[in-house]
Amino acid sequence: MKKFLAPIFGLALFAFPAAAQDAAKGKEVFEQCGVCHSADTDEKKMGPALKGLFQRKKLADGKTDVTETTVRKKIDEGGNGMPAYAEMLESKEKANLMAYLKTL
Repeated sequence: MKKFLAPIFGLALFAFPAAAQDAAKGKEVFEQCGVCHSADTDEKKMGPALKGLFQRKKLADGKTDVTETTVRKKIDEGGNGMPAYAEMLESKEKANLMAYLKTL
């Protein structure tokens, strides 16, 4: 039985790819982030500027690589004065926000 589960599970992943990200909707989500983070300048507000975020090698801490995983973790967990958004944003909103941040 186990021999058959792996191919079926693999087909399920292929048949149901992850939902598409929408940068325009992510820009709407970013409005609440824009209070503390600038998107169109390098000027720091309460939090670091996010213009060119995904072109950087490191996050503002200077230690953490900039990847979708690390940025999403920072959004979820917050820290250093930033609130945690794990429970405040839905998964789809976070996906759209990531798409928008990649356009900056």
